[in-house]
Amino acid sequence: MDYAIVETGGKQYRVSPGDLLDVDRLPLETGDRVELTQVLLLSQEGKITVGTPTVQGARVIGEVAEQRRGDKIVVFRYKNKTRQGTKTGHRQYLSRLQIKEIVAG
Repeated sequence: MDYAIVETGGKQYRVSPGDLLDVDRLPLETGDRVELTQVLLLSQEGKITVGTPTVQGARVIGEVAEQRRGDKIVVFRYKNKTRQGTKTGHRQYLSRLQIKEIVAG
């Protein structure tokens, strides 16, 4: 099982070829090719390579499947004793990536 740990948008994700991955919005159009170079760990044919801090020459190649918004998150703040509450919501902008291949250095 080949997989990699990549970092994008300040978060880390475990990816394999064929995976769909939701990451923070990337400034690309649908169908564009994306190359993630921040590969922290690489596993190929049972051999694990850990980067210091990244694996030299390794990259993950994917394609932007769609630009979308995530599910709504409800934020409710309540002040005790005054019975005062504020309800707001948030929907994060996301890019859905289709992982094509993992290239070792």
